[in-house]
Amino acid sequence: MDLSTLDHLAVIGAGFGAGVVAASVGVASLVSFPVLLALGLPPVTANASNTVGLVPGGLSGSFGYRRELRMHPRVTAAVVLTSAVGAVAGAVLLLALSPDVFESLVPWLILFACLLVGFQPLVARRLRERRTGPQEDRLLPSTPTTVALGAAGVYGGYFGAGQGVMVVAVLGLGLDIDLKVVNGLKTVACLAANVVATVIFVVAADLDWAVIGLLGIGSVVGGYVGSRIGRLLPDALFRGLVVVGGSAAAIALMLT
Repeated sequence: MDLSTLDHLAVIGAGFGAGVVAASVGVASLVSFPVLLALGLPPVTANASNTVGLVPGGLSGSFGYRRELRMHPRVTAAVVLTSAVGAVAGAVLLLALSPDVFESLVPWLILFACLLVGFQPLVARRLRERRTGPQEDRLLPSTPTTVALGAAGVYGGYFGAGQGVMVVAVLGLGLDIDLKVVNGLKTVACLAANVVATVIFVVAADLDWAVIGLLGIGSVVGGYVGSRIGRLLPDALFRGLVVVGGSAAAIALMLT
């Protein structure tokens, strides 16, 4: 599609904003996806192009969290692998099913994840109280946590808006690690899902490469800036921003 100079700037700005939000809070598509729809892209093309265009932001954001990711290399590897496998199924579903299949379900999934993030300290404490035996820190994903991460990866490959919120909820409840590390793991989980989906979309989806390039320019800068912000956020503020951002994404999806 033909883009004006203002359209170019809008897409670059959307990519930058999405990169910042993706690495710091985790609701990138709330920023960029509506802009692509406003430019007239069909929903599936906008969704696929948005996913591909935000990969550079995921790379720079993950690089910004490299210190946190090195603290738990086995968890990082498990999160990447699980998210990638789930995203394969999600991307295939996006191409095979009607775009309206999950339309009514997705906002409620995001709101549920927001609820878990908001009450994570209370829920985690209650879960610890109910555990029996030695109370060792949970530093590797259990089977339920892995399954939940895989489900978040499926969602990320299918649509993606709010995937970061879901990953924060899953890891916050399933592991006993610092929330800043969870933020880094969230970023790399979304990157893994986007990379896998990108491979499939390049082969089988209708993409707008001009939009992808502009999003990439903005997101690669925004992702690194967002990681710097995310590392400075106090845990309570980060949790609050995730809840607010995720709720806003869910409401926006309900209204579209």
